Parts: sequence; C-alpha cells; structure tokens
Amino acid sequence: MSPHARRRLFAVAALSVAGSALAYLSASTMGEDIVYYWTPTELLAKGEAGRDATVRIMGVVEPGSVDWKPEAQRLAFRVSDGAQVVPVLGQGAPPQMFREGIGVVVEGRLGADGVFTSSTVMVKHDNSYQPPKDGEMPEQVYEALSGGATP
Repeated sequence: MSPHARRRLFAVAALSVAGSALAYLSASTMGEDIVYYWTPTELLAKGEAGRDATVRIMGVVEPGSVDWKPEAQRLAFRVSDGAQVVPVLGQGAPPQMFREGIGVVVEGRLGADGVFTSSTVMVKHDNSYQPPKDGEMPEQVYEALSGGATP
C-alpha cells in the first residue's frame, strides 16, 4: 500500500471514530436533558409513567384556586386545560404577573398523591409592552396588569 493511500485510510478511520464518539455522547446525554410539555389531560393520561418524571405542564390557573402564603413562601393553585385539573404546590414567590385565569407553564414532578410539585412557575404573556404614562407609579402599573389582585 502506498504512503498516500495509508494516510487517506488513516484519515477516514480517524473521522469515523470521532464521528461515532460524538454521536454516542449526543445520544447518551440528550435524553437526560429533555423536559416534555404536557397538558394536564396528557399528564394524567400517562398514569404511572407521568409520576416522578420532570415535565412541564401548561394550562390556565383555575379561578378561585390560588393560595399564596407569603410568610411561608408557599404557593398552591390548580392548573386546568379545560378538561382536567392538576393541583400544584410550590415554594418561593410567584412571578409578578401571576394571577388567576392566566396561562402558565409549570415545571416539576407529579407525586403519587396526585399533587404536582413545582420547581419553576412561568407566566405566559404576550409581547405588547406599554411603558408607564408620565407620572404613573410602578404600583399603579402592576395594579392595572393584575386586575387589582395581589399575588
């Protein structure tokens, strides 16, 4: 075999090994980083497979369900997709725009007791930003956004 053919064979082999190693690393760690988005109906339909898996559920905060305890930094509410309801319990302050009737995405795990323990609460909102009017205080802007309700 000529030296030129040997170098070409070595280059092809080296690229094959590197490509295989990259594919293996990508496939082996990718599954650990995936977080699925499910509606409450989809989550509950998974049964045991939906329990103790880190997922994100999206839906609407059910009116009348918010129980915010600021002194304990405890937030409880229910998320609905119109068909099913999932109770949610979380620690920490809710996002500033959090309120009943707003769309949310909640990341966490569904426990055996049927309660979704959240690690993150994200509020869904549109991108229409309006700056405060001249002389308007931030509290007034928040009051208008929250419909008068305090989280």
